[in-house]
Amino acid sequence: MIIDSHCHLMHENNTELLDKIILNASKNEVLKLLNISTKFDEFGSLIEISNNYENIFCSLGIHPHESHSMNDEIKKIIFDLCKNKKVVGIGETGLDFYYNNSDRNTQINSFIKHIEIAQELKLPLIVHMRDAEKDTLEIIKNHYQKQEFSGVIHCFTGSLEFMESLLPYDFYFSLSGIVTFKNSTKLRETIKNIPLDKILVETDSPYLAPVPMRGKVNEPAYLTHTVDYVSKMFNLSYKDFSVITTKNFFNLFQRAY
Repeated sequence: MIIDSHCHLMHENNTELLDKIILNASKNEVLKLLNISTKFDEFGSLIEISNNYENIFCSLGIHPHESHSMNDEIKKIIFDLCKNKKVVGIGETGLDFYYNNSDRNTQINSFIKHIEIAQELKLPLIVHMRDAEKDTLEIIKNHYQKQEFSGVIHCFTGSLEFMESLLPYDFYFSLSGIVTFKNSTKLRETIKNIPLDKILVETDSPYLAPVPMRGKVNEPAYLTHTVDYVSKMFNLSYKDFSVITTKNFFNLFQRAY
């Protein structure tokens, strides 16, 4: 079994209907999916899908691009909706200083609100980070010292120093199809240093289809290509690496058991 730890099943760029996406995934032994929230108006549909499909879980949060919409009212709504046990994580949240679709202070304030939710509910944080290693690390470190929490850097493309700095804070690192791209040599060298018990795998569907599917609309079924590629990087069998990443997923997202 493989678990897609980060996908966007209701994204408008998906070219298949939900049932077909799930069937394709199942045929490839991608048997559980974590459907990720990016904005408030997705919350209801995400929970409905999770309630209707036993193998689909969801997260609730506001993407950095939408962080201008995060406020105390939304924070309370997330708290209330997290009573549903199919909600297994908080996010995706974080900092994106590459696109800066929201100003930096707004992103930081939103990120902190998500951390506070994760701390109080003891749910893992799903972190988007781009060109913001220093601020991301500083915020996580400062708030972890106040109250411990766990999380994952989704679609990890960070530096070796960033990865190593997060290890004391019980963070995981989720690998996407980017690792298979020809120009990802430096990333692959960094990934080889991630402890095996801190690695998850994801599609970020419908984005970032792995080689040999690059250029297509990504879907959870394509996760097999990333798993195959990374297992060889670690000199592991496909099966053994699948077992490891599945165990890691349940260690982090404990509500999903």
